[in-house]
Amino acid sequence: MSFSADKIKADFMILNQLVNEEPLVYLDNAATSQKPTTVLATVEQYYRRNNANVHRGVHTLAERATAQYEAARQKVQHFIHAKESAEVLFTRGTTTSLNWVAKSYGEASVHQGDEILISVMEHHSNIVPWQQLAKRQQAVLKYIDITPEGLLDMNSLRSQLTSKTKIVSLAHVSNVLGVVNPIQEIAHLVHEAGAVLVVDGAQAVPHQKVDVQELDVDFYAFSGHKMLGPTGIGVLYGKRHLLEQMEPVEFGGEMIDIVTEQESTWKELPWKFEAGTPNIAGAIGLGAAIDYMEAIGVDNIQQHEQELMQYLWPKLTAIPGLTIYGPAKLEQRTGIITFNLEDIHPHDVATAMDMEGVAIRAGNHCTQPLMTRLGCGSSARASFYVYNTTADADKFVEALIATKEFFSYGTI
Repeated sequence: MSFSADKIKADFMILNQLVNEEPLVYLDNAATSQKPTTVLATVEQYYRRNNANVHRGVHTLAERATAQYEAARQKVQHFIHAKESAEVLFTRGTTTSLNWVAKSYGEASVHQGDEILISVMEHHSNIVPWQQLAKRQQAVLKYIDITPEGLLDMNSLRSQLTSKTKIVSLAHVSNVLGVVNPIQEIAHLVHEAGAVLVVDGAQAVPHQKVDVQELDVDFYAFSGHKMLGPTGIGVLYGKRHLLEQMEPVEFGGEMIDIVTEQESTWKELPWKFEAGTPNIAGAIGLGAAIDYMEAIGVDNIQQHEQELMQYLWPKLTAIPGLTIYGPAKLEQRTGIITFNLEDIHPHDVATAMDMEGVAIRAGNHCTQPLMTRLGCGSSARASFYVYNTTADADKFVEALIATKEFFSYGTI
């Protein structure tokens, strides 16, 4: 597929509509992406033709459904370059994936006095599970700071890694700062300290190539709905030897091998973690999303976002009173622009932008410790993706300027 953002946009029917009598410009992609017609058609086709439970039946529909479901797992394996499909677990999303690691691996590996290390830029989904684990195990939760530019402070990381550190859990890409963390370098430091590295890849996998073997991460979590796939489906990658040590978090049908009145044994990887009827349609839809992304080329997606940022950045920095959070060097960030506009509340900014047809996010973005660190209670966020165009960028700037003028002079 030759790259054209305008042609790609035509694959997303939802974008062809008016919002408040204005053409929709969707810039809330860090929260969730839209879905191309191929993904919608694939999910519909599963329900229309192949709807059956997986792994359990020998009839034709069950075999078709199982084949599609496991093919999706193999697509994920190849997409993130896992060594084998058994290292790919289907979950409900990034949050569930991180909770599984904290609950299963964490409780078996972290004991009283041990240390868990995360950063101040983390999403709540990568904070709260570790808080709870630390409380249960009487462990110590420590935070890596950020630099004034909004980068992960590597000196802070090095100084806090000790022989007591058991788990380090970090975002690959910050959902607020847009900064890309040096995961491969971090993995080397973490492993030298004898700890394991857990990575929240929710904001990375949709936007750049991820090779879990090259990065040498121990666990990697991401969500389908942020990468053109359905909601309710996610992935937890784990190195085989670690997954084999772990106990399942949920129990019931599908994940068992033998059940007697008093004892049970589990299936082999990956099925020992997938209790009950899985999100079959979601997994199949995620497989279709991966097909779509690979047809475009993930490198092309990343390059397109970089070009959009290079186009947009000088226009934004020319707006008086606009504060943008995160690094100013565009090669250090993705297509996430988190900002505040003078003394206008972010919710008011987002509401005014919506009246112009521009959909952005406002609030604390599930990063309250980071908001505190940045000295603001909340902020607005525009996040760009593969179907956004320079015309979308222009409309975003125009709407920002119109919002500023409205709250300054009462006209828009």
